[in-house]
Amino acid sequence: MVPTGQALVIACGALAREITALKRVNAWEHVTVTCLPPELHNRPERITGAVLDAVRDARAAGYEQIFVGYADCGTGGQLDRALEPLGIQRLPGAHCYEFYATSAQFESLHEAQPGTFYLTDFLVRHFDRLVLGSLGIDRYPQLAAEYFRNYTRVVYLRQVSDAGLDERALAAAAALGLPLEIIDTGYGDLQTQFSDWSRRTGVAVVIEAARS
Repeated sequence: MVPTGQALVIACGALAREITALKRVNAWEHVTVTCLPPELHNRPERITGAVLDAVRDARAAGYEQIFVGYADCGTGGQLDRALEPLGIQRLPGAHCYEFYATSAQFESLHEAQPGTFYLTDFLVRHFDRLVLGSLGIDRYPQLAAEYFRNYTRVVYLRQVSDAGLDERALAAAAALGLPLEIIDTGYGDLQTQFSDWSRRTGVAVVIEAARS
């Protein structure tokens, strides 16, 4: 059984680095983070079941306070319908791009250019595997023009400043034949949502901006 007062965050593996960084800089000794495979991003129909399995395991282990580190992530509201009767909160928005940018900024970006392909630190690091590899562009580069013919730009929502990641983002945009725009978002609503959760549940979580 877990110690009294210990809280659990069930997170998307694509957020593992960011949530772990926040946990480290804030010394959250009372918060445990468990991450589900990031490959679920490519199979959103499996996300709700995987999260519910993790919740059941957590309840059996004795966790009373649980936060789900997923946005809707393509589940079409299924994740919300599963979590609501359990009284468990998740991250806001339709996907990680929205809560990193915050809803207002993301809406503005989308309205300005609906044909935008978004990157985060995680997607930059794993672009070759998750985008080029999964779509077959690494083997057939000409497919990029077909898959992305309706896109007008790539926007990199940057969590931390890293020259190496910037270079990889430029390479990713070039592989798609699109211009790149970089916007520093930090962790966006990933921070504020933890603060809200803290106030609502009494779990003592104080968020500060993590530094690269």
